[in-house]
Amino acid sequence: MLDKNTLFAMSLFPYLGFLWFITRTKSTPRLALIGFYVLLVFVAVTIPVGIYAKVGLHQELANVDWLHGGAEAFLTLSNILVVLGFRQAVIQHRANQGE
Repeated sequence: MLDKNTLFAMSLFPYLGFLWFITRTKSTPRLALIGFYVLLVFVAVTIPVGIYAKVGLHQELANVDWLHGGAEAFLTLSNILVVLGFRQAVIQHRANQGE
């Protein structure tokens, strides 16, 4: 059976494929695309922070609020950018429909 860390690492490969395809479509709103890439920043931050929590503090990351919250801020930023990007695209599409 796969543990959560192995599954987390393996999930990176399909996500990188997703980013490759969505970047090549040229129809993805730029701000949303940036948000999808910021999710990689979240992953890049979460891994060392999780290791520090485990090795340095002898805790799971989820149990160290200040570290967990700091890492999760990148996830929140990613989500906000994706939503704002697609919102902007919907508004622009509606404006073009009215012309």
